[in-house]
Amino acid sequence: MKVILASQSPRRKELLGWLIPEFEIQPATIDETPFEGEKPKQYVQRMAVEKAAIVKQKSAVDTLIIASDTIVTIGNEIMGKPTDQKAAKAMLKKLSGITHDVYTAVVLVKNQQEEKLLAHAAVTFYDLTDEEIETYLTTSNYTDKAGAYGIQSFAGAFVKEINGDYYSIVGFPVGAVKQALKKFM
Repeated sequence: MKVILASQSPRRKELLGWLIPEFEIQPATIDETPFEGEKPKQYVQRMAVEKAAIVKQKSAVDTLIIASDTIVTIGNEIMGKPTDQKAAKAMLKKLSGITHDVYTAVVLVKNQQEEKLLAHAAVTFYDLTDEEIETYLTTSNYTDKAGAYGIQSFAGAFVKEINGDYYSIVGFPVGAVKQALKKFM
C-alpha cells in the first residue's frame, strides 16, 4: 500500500519511519488562519483534515494519506508559528512559568475510510530569564515551531513538567498513530 505523509516536518518523517519503512512526503499548503471564534481543538483538527484533503485530491486510489498539525495554546489563544524573532520572544515570555496545552491532530484517510486522532499534553515551563530566551533565539530552533519552541531541542531545558503524550508535543503521537494504522493494514 502506498503511504503519503502530508508534512515536511523532519520530526514527523522520523517518527512515521519508526512505523512504516517506506512512504512519500507531499506537504500540503493551506491557509492556516483560524476562523473567528474557533476553539483550539477545532482549529487543529480542521488543519489536519484540510491537509489530508489537499493531498488526497492529487493521489491515486488506495493511497493512505497521513496528515498532522500541532498547536500550542494558553486557554483559547492559539499560538501558531512565530513570524519573526520578536514574535518568538513574545511567545516564550508568555509561556514562561506557566502551564500551556499542546494539541496534535492526525488524520489518516484511504478511500472512504478515515481515522481522526487528537493527542494532548499539558506542558509547564520554568520561569525563563531574558538571557535564556535570548540564547535560545540565537539557535533559530524557534522557526517553524508552534509556540516558538521544539521540545526535542534546547527548549527541552525549559520544561518543568509534562502531563500527557510527549510525542504530541514533538508533533506526531507515534503510539496513537500505530494503533490507528492497524485499521488500515
